[in-house]
Amino acid sequence: MELKGKKILITGADGFIGSHLLEGLLKEGCEVRAFCFYNSFNSWGWLDSLPISTQKEIEVFSGDLRDPYGVRTAMEGRDLVFHLGALIAIPFSYHSPDNYVDTNIKGTLNILQAARDLQTEKILITSTSEVYGTAMYVPIDEKHSRQAQSPYSATKIGADAVAESFFRSFNLPVTIVRPFNTYGPRQSARAVIPTIITQLLNGKKEIRLGSLHPTRDLVYVNDTVSGFIAIAKAENIIGEEINIATQEEISIGNLAKKIIDYINPSATIITDTERFRPEKSEVERLLGSNDKICRLTDWKPRYSLDEGLKETIAWFSDTNNLSRYKADLYNL
Repeated sequence: MELKGKKILITGADGFIGSHLLEGLLKEGCEVRAFCFYNSFNSWGWLDSLPISTQKEIEVFSGDLRDPYGVRTAMEGRDLVFHLGALIAIPFSYHSPDNYVDTNIKGTLNILQAARDLQTEKILITSTSEVYGTAMYVPIDEKHSRQAQSPYSATKIGADAVAESFFRSFNLPVTIVRPFNTYGPRQSARAVIPTIITQLLNGKKEIRLGSLHPTRDLVYVNDTVSGFIAIAKAENIIGEEINIATQEEISIGNLAKKIIDYINPSATIITDTERFRPEKSEVERLLGSNDKICRLTDWKPRYSLDEGLKETIAWFSDTNNLSRYKADLYNL
């Protein structure tokens, strides 16, 4: 599929990956409508940080995924929908699971219902590697079983299942895109890499972290964006679930040491029990297979972990960017 000239809706465009995807789709020549979470501050999230020239290229729709009428209005006249909007913080899901059910499951249902009625050309539903839980085998491919190890992952499993049901029941042109652990500029401080970087850049000598032994498959955000775009362009992926993964892993402890060596080698790590997940909820190992996406599209990861970390650290090192983060707080 040629994306140039296509009318696109991105939900969650105000977020980390969404704002990067918006920039990528503009470069493809798309006409982009950005669905942003309504708030009384008239904030467009990370879109506010983009150049004014970029902001003028897009149409912003402020709404709430839980509202089917607003979702339908936002989707009218759109050829493709990239559905990234969701609640994503795992610790927050422990004490506010209702919000996750309403936003992640019902919000996805609203997208699918509207797409069915409006005969949307293609819908990309964003999943997460968290649906797999701790790896039963590696690399984790799309046939791996699902394990709901947090309320967040349970709602994403539910959203994926609803999306699959609409493909099977109504032949809706849905593809489920499953990024592994994306990182890069603009990521929220609830994630481990910004947590480490912001503490170091704010002069902390002791870096507070939770469990150090779990491993993660870390994908630089530019690679995640190119994965979304490659999947959108492909003609043979309707009804599929597709990982975006590097097929490499690193422990949180070794990742922290790598970042410390880049910024302040004299810093040390201390464990903070507040940051631990409940034992049965911790995902011990994530290492994804990228065989399917490499086979069905022309995508491949282009950034090594070191390259991605250097670009991420450089972005956070800008005082204007760093000032947006509260390094002294544990961010849910």
